[in-house]
Amino acid sequence: MDFMKMMKQAKQMQSKMAELQDKVAELSVEGVAGAGLVTVSLNGKGEMTGLKIDPSLVKADETEILEDLILAAHNDAKAKGETLVQEHTQDLMSGMGLPAGMKLPF
Repeated sequence: MDFMKMMKQAKQMQSKMAELQDKVAELSVEGVAGAGLVTVSLNGKGEMTGLKIDPSLVKADETEILEDLILAAHNDAKAKGETLVQEHTQDLMSGMGLPAGMKLPF
């Protein structure tokens, strides 16, 4: 493989990586707990962008249940986000002819 071809492929990969990072930043996932009583929204970076709590959960003597449901909804959203990022990464890798399972640096 000649050097110029390798440089061109490296440049294409860099461009695809930037494109993937932009796509990841735009992702939005929702995690749900308590059969929909708590919903957490995260962006592709894992930052919480929204929280919905059913008013029936807002009781002074049940704060521990509410806390557990918020954590469960957040973890659900995080897992969904990680799966989406992995799917986008695999799509990128397959289009570039790179080995399956190769980890990217983010």
